[in-house]
Amino acid sequence: MNPTIEPFRPSTPDSGSARSGRTVFYVSDGTGITAETFGQSVLTQFEGLAFRHVRLPFIDSLDKADATVARIDAQAQQDGHRPLVFSTLVNPEINRVVRRAQAMFLDLFSTFVEPLEHEFGIKSTHTIGRFHQTADSSKYKARIEAINFALQHDDGQSSAELSRADVILVGVSRCGKTPTSLYLAMQHGIKAANYPLIPDDFERRRLPDVLYQYKPRLFGLTITPDRLAEVRHERRPASRYASLVNCRMEVREAESMMRREGITWLSTTTKSIEEIATTVLQHIRPIGL
Repeated sequence: MNPTIEPFRPSTPDSGSARSGRTVFYVSDGTGITAETFGQSVLTQFEGLAFRHVRLPFIDSLDKADATVARIDAQAQQDGHRPLVFSTLVNPEINRVVRRAQAMFLDLFSTFVEPLEHEFGIKSTHTIGRFHQTADSSKYKARIEAINFALQHDDGQSSAELSRADVILVGVSRCGKTPTSLYLAMQHGIKAANYPLIPDDFERRRLPDVLYQYKPRLFGLTITPDRLAEVRHERRPASRYASLVNCRMEVREAESMMRREGITWLSTTTKSIEEIATTVLQHIRPIGL
């Protein structure tokens, strides 16, 4: 017998069901990036809930709409409660089909565009991908360039052209440097490099030598040892790298080094990528932001 699909209700902390995971679909007849960005920003307001994120882009035919409904319904049966759907579907026919799914449906167009049509007294274009078509091409190119820069300068793999960096993030491995660098690039066109602080640096009691000439551009990230051990354990279970003893040592030494070198830093433990990036932006204050 198939399980009954019920609205999700958080349980008491020891029941575990509130943390068992909720599936979130981002459905669009374009790339789905707008729906995903908006949806994830909203979901960060709900602490203690775990989410599985699934982006379904280019749902631009009735066949794809039917397949989307089938996939969402199957996930609902598997989870035992309704998935969430953040939608930026423009085509009304496709939109009606996808709305049949067993899900909580959050339509960004009906929520925001239709009230604005009433307010302005005109109809919107209802054009797929309009946001990306009207974006300033120079800003778009700057973001692409920033993304390439972040990828080339991830995890200290290259010191070439560090003089072009708007910010260089430093911190222990797995404290959030890479996702923050990419977010700054994708959302703000910021050229962000990142360098790991490793045991060799702690033994020398010095930053990597190449960073001293760029010291004003450094910004530090840290994390609690307990959380760091959890994150590292997912990557290298039962390793010294992931052990709590080692994580405590690395975090302690990294924070001591950042204080000694006068580097501004923050803890990423309880902060979303958006919050971390905003703090970094406030610190570096790029021109024209």
